[in-house]
Amino acid sequence: MRRSIIASIIAIVAGTALWGQAPRIGVFIPGAREGSPIYDTLAKGAERLVSEIPGASVRVIEAGFNQAEWEEKLTSFVASGKFDLVITSNPSMPELINKISKSFPKQKFICLDGYLAGNPNLYTALYNQLEQGYVNGYLSGLVSISGMKGTNPDKKVGMIIGQNYPVMDKMIIPGFTQGLKAVDPAFQLDIRVLGNWYDAAKAADLSRSLYAGGADVILPICGSASQGVVKVAQEVGKYLVFFDDDEFDRAPQNILGCAVLHQEELAYRSLKAAVEGKLPFGKAEVVGMKEGYIEFLDKNPAYIKNVPESIRKKVEAVIQAIKSGQLTFQVPSL
Repeated sequence: MRRSIIASIIAIVAGTALWGQAPRIGVFIPGAREGSPIYDTLAKGAERLVSEIPGASVRVIEAGFNQAEWEEKLTSFVASGKFDLVITSNPSMPELINKISKSFPKQKFICLDGYLAGNPNLYTALYNQLEQGYVNGYLSGLVSISGMKGTNPDKKVGMIIGQNYPVMDKMIIPGFTQGLKAVDPAFQLDIRVLGNWYDAAKAADLSRSLYAGGADVILPICGSASQGVVKVAQEVGKYLVFFDDDEFDRAPQNILGCAVLHQEELAYRSLKAAVEGKLPFGKAEVVGMKEGYIEFLDKNPAYIKNVPESIRKKVEAVIQAIKSGQLTFQVPSL
């Protein structure tokens, strides 16, 4: 074990020769770090690596939610010349990077939660969120027909999303829908679009409408606005499932499942490989449950306490089928 640790440290230090100095890492967040687990863990992964390399540095910039401003802000960030590696995360970012990288031919980029191959200065890794959606949808369907307190006979489940975008429309929603219909083809998914990622009051109103309309489980993917969804679920005694992070502590009686992305680990490992000269720039990869970057938190005490064992066994069987390759999901072109 000790030899392995020493070898890893030597490899990282040797890798700094790629830059002629300790690596300078820029983290570009297309949104806000606070209230956005996917961006917070991105930054944590970079900060973790920098803490291991003497002299390395990291700077995090939050570009805000106005997508029209991202290109200008990213260009300014890169044009400063202060970074050897720029890491970001968002399905919209690879095309933006591909556009501006022509003006910065020496700049190396890493984009997680995105997919684009062929740019020699860009590495991307896309999460297979069909898997993530399927497991949460399957759990939601099983809970909805279980007769648990707070459920009803209607085969209806809800989603509240910040906005439509390719990964949402082609992976998350289809995966979630497939999971629901694996329980019963009669299930309906009622989707409401918030139009932003921060309006908790509007998200609360949409939640009340969904629950009143017969949905007994909601999946919110709406950034910091999800606090409004959580509040309403607690008020009316209904249920939630979550993406991206461990959210159980926010409402242990109402949040029944969390399918998380291990973004911190992927950011750390990608940056480490880049520093060591081992990251395959120009390549686009897809990662999921089998690789360990998507996980359903089935060991959480709240999940074990609140979800009947009969349901948990069925969910576990689906997870094992995905990990073994028995159940597969073809990632579509984005």
